[in-house]
Amino acid sequence: MPEVYRFNGQEYKVQNRDTQVIELDWGGKLVFVNSIVGGAIDSRFLPAILKGIMGRMEQGPLTGSYARDVRVIVYDGKMHPVDSNEISFMLAGRNAFSTAFKNAGPKILEPIYDVSVSVPGEYMGDVMSDLQGRRAMIMGMESEKGFEKLKAKVPPLKEMSTYSTSLSSITGGEGLFLNEIFQLRACTVRHSGQTLEGI
Repeated sequence: MPEVYRFNGQEYKVQNRDTQVIELDWGGKLVFVNSIVGGAIDSRFLPAILKGIMGRMEQGPLTGSYARDVRVIVYDGKMHPVDSNEISFMLAGRNAFSTAFKNAGPKILEPIYDVSVSVPGEYMGDVMSDLQGRRAMIMGMESEKGFEKLKAKVPPLKEMSTYSTSLSSITGGEGLFLNEIFQLRACTVRHSGQTLEGI
């Protein structure tokens, strides 16, 4: 990591000494811990470090989307009584977060949707086949008022973007479907690679 940054025509010196990776449960939050002892970094610079980290979390160092479930522990640092300023610490926090995030083996999350499809019985096989081609996991079937009702879980929304047209084509306009978000799940390695290649 470079030690000198230019920002608005001024030069700032930054030094990132070390990063550590610690497992954290999922929950969509940032945990910021101040573990500085002995005044290695003046407490007035901690909000600047936090601001740099939060700014980088918003942009997402990996995919450009919001990073979540992060614990940051500021445990050491160095400052100069004259040259240290908030911009330097904001840049240090931002760059240390980017480096640590990429080294921590982050997971890309994708939304899983609950999908309910109602079709006449003669189209059920074709509809199931189409859903499975969209990475769907069939959860069950039942009969309801002359229609067969199929329940499935489908990741991600991209797989469902053309589903309305496809269902209409398969069933001759007689099928209906509803979908709603169910949960977020870690992407498979293969689909993570495809996502990163598309960026």
